Amino acid sequence: MTTHPHILDELGRRGLMVHTTDPDALRADLSAGPVTFYCGFDPTAPSLHFGNLVQLVTMRRLQLAGQLPLALVGGATGLIGDPKATEERVLNPRGTVEKWVESVRGQVERFLDFEGTYAARMVNNLDWTAPVSVVDFLRDIGKHFPVNRMLDRETVRARLESGISYTEFSYVLLQSMDYLELFRRHGCRLQIGGSDQWGNITAGVELVRRAEGARVHALATPLITKPDGTKYGKTEGGAIWLDPELTSPYAFYQFWLNVEDRQVGELLRVFTFRAVDEIAELETRHAERPSAREAQRALAEDVTTLVHGAAETRRVQEAATALFGSGDLAALDSSTLAAALQEAPFARMEAGSVLPSVVDALVATGLAQSKGAARRTINEGGAYVNNERVTDAEAVLAPAQLLHGRYVVLRKGKRSMAGVEVLR
Repeated sequence: MTTHPHILDELGRRGLMVHTTDPDALRADLSAGPVTFYCGFDPTAPSLHFGNLVQLVTMRRLQLAGQLPLALVGGATGLIGDPKATEERVLNPRGTVEKWVESVRGQVERFLDFEGTYAARMVNNLDWTAPVSVVDFLRDIGKHFPVNRMLDRETVRARLESGISYTEFSYVLLQSMDYLELFRRHGCRLQIGGSDQWGNITAGVELVRRAEGARVHALATPLITKPDGTKYGKTEGGAIWLDPELTSPYAFYQFWLNVEDRQVGELLRVFTFRAVDEIAELETRHAERPSAREAQRALAEDVTTLVHGAAETRRVQEAATALFGSGDLAALDSSTLAAALQEAPFARMEAGSVLPSVVDALVATGLAQSKGAARRTINEGGAYVNNERVTDAEAVLAPAQLLHGRYVVLRKGKRSMAGVEVLR
């Protein structure tokens, strides 16, 4: 790993630099580096998600460029939570937050190198927050925060009419204290975070200036939104989690594979480590043959490998291929097959002494609107069970067709697929 004097140019080319406090000074310090920087992750859910991944890959880029990462898991700030713009945040029990701290810590550790010249370090803000008394907190931290400026913060202004508790109102003080403590303990001089955190981040910069008379930096990455402009995140519908128990690797892969053409170039630059020039070539080829979805396949493979590993990525690719007739369904392990089928139309069917008929299975999964339509599909040669064409409209599922003793893959034509779990 060697120091890269132009990491800001790389971040800029990838669209990863929305705000900085002083670009020229930051460029000079990074060039002279290494600079110790940090990013915080609050355990307000059992897993990190899509939005956090932007910060994780940005931290990795900075480390590869010869800078020193501090990964902060907010055991203290996670007990409070950043104020929401619409309603009071529910405070999670301490035991729950402690459990989530360990989960988030394990996820963060996979993205950074904790050995070598530019080794990352993991920190927990509960270590320096818990010992501070209320009086000391108000005297040493609170005195640096003018109330009029706190009231001018966008989230606070949005909540003034409906009401905001002092707990949430004070969150910015806790996060700012993190920057001050990391400056004092580790010489940290750069905080990164999402653009929606810019107010909190710059408050930390100001606190270090007021308390220590020191100049430190801040850098904000863009908020990646869905094509309709809504957020990907913990509290929004359709969250994409990094925990495989919450979003299966198959579903994770399919999410990236199915991003819209207009977003794929942006997401390749933000989330993958392919060279920007290589991504531009991919975009050109994609524009020439969009149906091949070459850019989406590259994106899905790279990001799934980054988060879940190469072996898991191969399994989900094999599953996707097998489900549509080009691979061996019987070779798929039970968990991968089950996860894949959950992403398709899916039905659970009770079996008595005789297994369900193919016609009933087609109707139960929605591949056919009626039994008559199901029979027509079979008679026309368009129905498949485990990639084998069904020719008998009276056919009943056979025990030998139950993958792992319980699953059946149905297909109508080339593209419409569904799954059945037979309960016996």
